[in-house]
Amino acid sequence: MEFDFYNTKKKANVNVFKSKAFDEVHDALFVFTISADNDYEMPFINDATYEMFEVLSNTMFTNTVLSIYDRIHQDDKKRVKNSLFDAIKKRRKWSVVFRAELPFNGLSWFKVTSKRIVNKDGSTEFYGRITDITELKEQELKLRRTEERFRFMLMTSNEGIWDWDLTSDRIYYSPQALNILELKASDISYTCEGWKKMIHPEDVEDCQKAFNYHFDNRTPFYENFQRVLTSNKKYKWILSKGMVTERDLEGKPLKVIGTYSNVSFQKEKELELRREMEVYKEKNNRLLNFSHIVSHNLNSHAGNFKVLLDLIDSEEGFDEKVETLKYLRAVSGDLSKTIEDLSQIVNVQNNAEINIEALNLNSYLNRVLNIVNAYNNKNNVTIINNVSPEAVVHFNPAYLESVLQNLSSNAIKYADPKKPLIVEFNFFIENGRKVFTIKDNGLGIDLKKHGDLIFGMYKTFHKHEKANGLGLYITKNQIESMNGNITVESQVGEGTTFKVFFKD
Repeated sequence: MEFDFYNTKKKANVNVFKSKAFDEVHDALFVFTISADNDYEMPFINDATYEMFEVLSNTMFTNTVLSIYDRIHQDDKKRVKNSLFDAIKKRRKWSVVFRAELPFNGLSWFKVTSKRIVNKDGSTEFYGRITDITELKEQELKLRRTEERFRFMLMTSNEGIWDWDLTSDRIYYSPQALNILELKASDISYTCEGWKKMIHPEDVEDCQKAFNYHFDNRTPFYENFQRVLTSNKKYKWILSKGMVTERDLEGKPLKVIGTYSNVSFQKEKELELRREMEVYKEKNNRLLNFSHIVSHNLNSHAGNFKVLLDLIDSEEGFDEKVETLKYLRAVSGDLSKTIEDLSQIVNVQNNAEINIEALNLNSYLNRVLNIVNAYNNKNNVTIINNVSPEAVVHFNPAYLESVLQNLSSNAIKYADPKKPLIVEFNFFIENGRKVFTIKDNGLGIDLKKHGDLIFGMYKTFHKHEKANGLGLYITKNQIESMNGNITVESQVGEGTTFKVFFKD
């Protein structure tokens, strides 16, 4: 017989290596045998098993399987036994997780994994390992508790979660998010374009801008108020917040997570407060406008009285004085009508809207021309009235008189002393709107120099002793409050044309 010293030595070395390797393994390695007569035996266990289950080696060998089985938690023993029987019966691997009560480490978690072999004599052998998964199980339990807390927070929170994967362009909406949006899962598109379609068109640009600012790291997070279209085809206000959670190597955003909050009630209250502020602002403007009208118009009438009284004093003939007295009576009547109109303004100050009536433009213009005619006695003024007697505009009475009086008075006030004054009034339709113009050949205004200031408060453009810079400001304010507008064309030395556009 030939003896192979080399192979024999090699096998011996391998056995030694395996023995040392087994001893260094921290898991419990075992061979568990069940005979055909259901006798249990553990012919092999490694040293780590003693430490794992805190059992003395002599006790382990004396009691074998019972030494480990006694350590198993009372509530898990039946399950471990049933899993073993089930593996034997169904001829499959034995795998089970159980708890053990250890003298020093207390409650610990273990996992059994094994390979099953059935021998010819009917016995079954399990070659396996037992792993201490206590730390892993504790982490798992902590994670589960964290998830449960997070799930509870989501269920009880007023906020919904959304998650946007930019790579696949898919958006996830939590059930609470859909509830806040008042959208059914079947009514929503889970893409960026679908998200844009559910937002009010007026809010899309600001929403996209807020996203871009955050994507470019100009803001720490994304935040935007927006209106969304619900399944009932009604818009509601929400507050959307989000933050990039993942970027590529170049800093490009890949994933964003955020929340939705229902802010409809707050937003409606905010809008209501804003509307109330606008109402109070409008009332305040009307009150300020009213004070300007009182000051300006009554001063105009007072000036007219003075002019006429000065004329009476300067006239020598009785007939001339009588003619001037007629103008004085007309001005007195206009003053009474102005006071009456101002009283109407006082009565409507608490109303939501300014009183608007259908007014005969020519009738109001003639009242103002009575004042102009008084000046005509003293100065060479030519009046050209091309306004149709049937011309009607929808306007506030006091405002209309004030506008006509301011524009007419300005034409006279800024007449060129070197030439006779010509004032022309016209009324026509332009692009479907009624337009009134007053044109003069007076001093004119340098619009290149004063164009931006011409309708400003207390802005004057000529050194006139009676210029106070209020007339045109009041005029513009009154016209715009009636949803109209006014423009001006003027050249120095040639005159000025004011163009009033009415709403109707």
